[in-house]
Amino acid sequence: MSKTPKTFKVSKTRWNEVVLVCRKCSKKLEGGFGPDGDKTLKKALRRYLHAGKGRKADLAVVGADCFDVCPRNAVVAVNARRPEELLIVPAGADLFEVKARLGLDDGRRLKPPVPAPAAETTS
Repeated sequence: MSKTPKTFKVSKTRWNEVVLVCRKCSKKLEGGFGPDGDKTLKKALRRYLHAGKGRKADLAVVGADCFDVCPRNAVVAVNARRPEELLIVPAGADLFEVKARLGLDDGRRLKPPVPAPAAETTS
């Protein structure tokens, strides 16, 4: 007696971007992000990027299983559109720069890089 195959179902979302954040790194670090440094990277990005909740949001920031990079005092994140680039985000990193490096730039300018002081030479 054979069983009838079950049909596939589809659940639609409004997501344009999906950011995956390593749960294991986040748990080891216990915060370190946001204005007060008391939030996980996932929560800080959700708040900073104004990500909504659930399937109706334009952007999803989701916890993911370990990426097997395991940096010290940092968290691994990746934009699902660019899976070839794992971003290692150090604790206390500027969320504006994290957003830009994940390729989530919304048109706001990055802070200009600080020029290195010129070395003085004596002749």
